[in-house]
Amino acid sequence: MNYWSWETFSEALPMVLQGLGITVGLTFSCYAFALLFGFVWTFLRRIPNKLIHWIVTWTMEFIRSTPPLVQLFFIFYAWPMIPGIGVTLSPFTSAILGLGLHFSTYIGEIYRSGIESVDKGQWEASRALNFSVFDKWKKIILPQALPPTIPMLGNYFIIMFKEVPLASTIGVAGILHMANTYGARNWAYLEPLTIVGIIFLLLSYPSAILIKKLEVKMNTRFDKKAALENVKKGAVM
Repeated sequence: MNYWSWETFSEALPMVLQGLGITVGLTFSCYAFALLFGFVWTFLRRIPNKLIHWIVTWTMEFIRSTPPLVQLFFIFYAWPMIPGIGVTLSPFTSAILGLGLHFSTYIGEIYRSGIESVDKGQWEASRALNFSVFDKWKKIILPQALPPTIPMLGNYFIIMFKEVPLASTIGVAGILHMANTYGARNWAYLEPLTIVGIIFLLLSYPSAILIKKLEVKMNTRFDKKAALENVKKGAVM
């Protein structure tokens, strides 16, 4: 009995590739949502109110502790059935909301760590210069807080790319969905699923190498900056 067929592989390849645009587009859409909503979590946690801080923290922990597949099912299948507030969303929109919201909680923590790494003197300088809240964040805090987080944000982009196939369970026609569709029609899953694995390897591995190089570059830059600051402090002393 033959378990592998190059003829089946060649036949399945065009069909699986039809879903590549959907998979890539969904990845970028979910990531953009997560990047933006991550700021929402970050700034909500900075509100000086214990009740709001507790609610936001608990909500983030709940989202992180719940499997993203369950969240996708809830948004797509259960949410429309809630009386009064239920809304029916398309599979693609449900995937953006579910995966984007899930990963935004992690990205919000990355933003928080970057903001907390900004030297206390920078915050005091913004107050001394009488900057508005908007100018303080735009001109002083964020330009220093965000660059160190770029490698971590890049890693989460790769992780999200590998989680996007979960959207096939609610009908998003990405590469995994197309592979399963071909397998169901022809009762041949080995070749189309192998194609899916190859595609993810070809796209994610070079991205991982690029992120690693970027991380090394960013670390080198900040090491040089720290060394320069130490030299300046030594000169002053």
